[in-house]
Amino acid sequence: MEKQVNKDHYNFNRYSSPNRWASYYYQLKTILDVEAKSILEIGVGDKVIASYIKNNTDLQYQSLDIDPELQPDIIGDITRINLPHNSYDAVCAFEVLEHIPFTEFEKALEGMRAISKKYVILSLPHFGPPVLFACKIPFLKQIRFAKKIPYPQKHQFNGQHYWEIGKKGYSIKKIREILQKKFVLESEFIPFENQYHHFFILRKND
Repeated sequence: MEKQVNKDHYNFNRYSSPNRWASYYYQLKTILDVEAKSILEIGVGDKVIASYIKNNTDLQYQSLDIDPELQPDIIGDITRINLPHNSYDAVCAFEVLEHIPFTEFEKALEGMRAISKKYVILSLPHFGPPVLFACKIPFLKQIRFAKKIPYPQKHQFNGQHYWEIGKKGYSIKKIREILQKKFVLESEFIPFENQYHHFFILRKND
C-alpha cells in the first residue's frame, strides 16, 4: 500500500466541512463510549481526533499511518500491522479502509482484531442520495428523519476510494456479513448530520 495524497490535502479550506466536523463529534463519542483506556487510531488525517484526545482526556493514544510526512506515532501499513496482539483496548479507523482494495478488506480487519483487546471502531463511506427532514417547534423536541435511497451505481476508482458501501457489489448486507464473521456487531449508525459516514462499533468475540 502506498500513500495517496500529500500533507497539503488536509488544508482546512480544501478538506474541512461542516459535515466532516459533525463526523469528528461521532468519532470522539464512539471512542469515549467504549470506555477504553488505550487506543490506536489508524489514519491520522488532519489530527483533530488526536489533538482532542491528547489535550482533553486521560486516554493513552497512539496513531498509525503509512505516510511519514504526517508524523504518526507508528509508520505502518494497515494491511500488514506488525504490533503485538492485544496491544490496545480499542483500535479505530475512520474513513480509511475504503482506501485499500476490497480484496484486502478482511486482511485489514484481521490485523485490527489481533491488536485490539476488545473493540474495533470503524466508519466507512456509504454512497446513496439521502432524504432528510428536520422540524423544530418551540418547547418541543426536534423531529428528525433520514432515509438513504438505494442507488447502486458502479464504483470508479478516483485515486483514493477503491470501493464504497452502496455501490454495486458492496451492499450493506455484504459488509455486515464480513464484519460479523470476525466480530460481534454491537451497534451501527449513520449520523443525521453526515449521511455519507456509516459507523460500526465492533467487539471481539473471543
